[in-house]
Amino acid sequence: MTQRETPARYGVTEQTVPGTDVERACEQIRHLGYGIIDGGYAQTWLTSLSAAFDRTRERYQSEYGGGEQLKAIDEHNTIRLPLAKEPMFLELATNSKVLEICSRLISGYAILNQQNGIINPPGAARYNQGAWHRDLPYQHFVSSRPLAINALFCLDAFTIENGATRVLPASHRQEAFPSDDFVEQHAATVTAPAGSFIVLDCMVFHGGGVNATASPRRGVNHVYSIPLIRQQIDLPHALGENFASDGKLRRLLGYDVRTPGTVAQYLAGRPRKS
Repeated sequence: MTQRETPARYGVTEQTVPGTDVERACEQIRHLGYGIIDGGYAQTWLTSLSAAFDRTRERYQSEYGGGEQLKAIDEHNTIRLPLAKEPMFLELATNSKVLEICSRLISGYAILNQQNGIINPPGAARYNQGAWHRDLPYQHFVSSRPLAINALFCLDAFTIENGATRVLPASHRQEAFPSDDFVEQHAATVTAPAGSFIVLDCMVFHGGGVNATASPRRGVNHVYSIPLIRQQIDLPHALGENFASDGKLRRLLGYDVRTPGTVAQYLAGRPRKS
C-alpha cells in the first residue's frame, strides 16, 4: 500500500484524528451530512436477510390488502416495521456500529423512530422516496447537533445504474432547500456495496436515484432520533409489552418514553424522592 502524503498546511494547531471506521463515518456526517460504514455481516447472513426481505414483503402485502390496494396509497414499495415480522430485522436495527455512531452524534440517547423496507422499482419506475426530502420532513431549521440519524442498509449494492441514493452535501447546515442550479451542480450519488450502511444526518436532503436496471434495488431504512420526537409507529404498542425484556433494547424501542394515558399513569412513573 502506498503511503499517503500529508497535505501541506500552516497555522493549524488543532486537527480531528479519527482512528476507527466509526470515527471516520462520524467525521463525514458532521461535515458533509452523510457517510458509509460496513455493517460487518457475512455473506451467508446477507443471503438469509435477502430471503427474509422478500418473504416479509409478500406477507406484508397480503396482510394489508394486496399490491394494488397499497399502490392506491403509494405504499407498494415500502414495508413498514419489518422487525415485527422477522427477527433478523431486529438484529439489523441493533447493529453495534450504527448504535455507536448514534451515541457519538446524538446528545443523550436515541430511540428507534422507524424501520422501513424500501424497494426502488426497476425499469425507471417512479417511487415516493425518489423525491428530494429530509427524514424529518417539512422542517426548515438547523441544529448544532443531529436530532436524528438515518441508517440506510444496502441489502443490494447501490450503484449508479440501479438508482443509488443522491445527497446534497452539507445541506443539513442550511434551513432552506437550495436552488435548482445548486442541486444540478452539487448533488452527489452515494454508491455503496451490499452489506453497508449509508448513514445520514436526517436533516440532509437526499432521495433515491432512478433504477434503470431490470431488478429492484432493496434497502432497509432506519431512523434513530432523540426521545422527544414521536415515533412513526408506536413501537411498544405495535410490538406488545412482552416483545423484549432486555433493558437497553426496550429503551431503544421506546418503551421508556411512552406517553402516559392518564394523570395516574404519569404520577406512577415519577421517581420517589429519598
